[in-house]
Amino acid sequence: MLLYYITDRKGFAGSSPEQRSQLLHRIAQAAGAGVDYIQLREKDLCSRDLERLAHEAVRTVRDSSSVTKLLINGRSDIALACGADGVHLPSGELPASEIRALWMKCCHREPVIGVSAHSSADVRRAATQGANFAVIAPIFEKVRTDVKGIGLDALREARERGDVGESGSGRFAVLALGGINLTNARACLEAGAAGLAGIRLFQSGDLVETVRRLRQF
Repeated sequence: MLLYYITDRKGFAGSSPEQRSQLLHRIAQAAGAGVDYIQLREKDLCSRDLERLAHEAVRTVRDSSSVTKLLINGRSDIALACGADGVHLPSGELPASEIRALWMKCCHREPVIGVSAHSSADVRRAATQGANFAVIAPIFEKVRTDVKGIGLDALREARERGDVGESGSGRFAVLALGGINLTNARACLEAGAAGLAGIRLFQSGDLVETVRRLRQF
């Protein structure tokens, strides 16, 4: 089972420097606890500030784990500049195959590429275009924003549509995102998800205990 922490420093209390410090501490905790992937998703930052934070995040992950991979949301240029492990592509971005080809020209090492998906068609497209995994969302309703969830049946369909075996970058995986907590996480896995993604799932409460309980599933 894959675990994917998506960051949001604005979710922490305090001033901007305090939020930044808490985020880096949480990233270190996540890496130390064995979270497989961390996506740095601080979309409000300008390029310079994002790159500076990305460099710090990369160092933090490297110091805390030998297995956790750090991805940068939507910015393959910054991911390459800071030595991140890959990039997460929002829906509508360039195909994963093009990003992979550009990446390999620059540094000759395989990137990890995740793709956002909102339907089984999106998942299928990500799989055939060579992504490592797709994150389909939202599975459950987001109460705070009143966004309706697509449900577990849609997750099952997406998993079936994405089952293309080797995607060109290794075994393709479908991760579930959106309203996932310790109560409904098992249902996502039983519906075929290869892993679980979240912001609050990993950014609230005792992260080490959360990871331990999820691994029990």
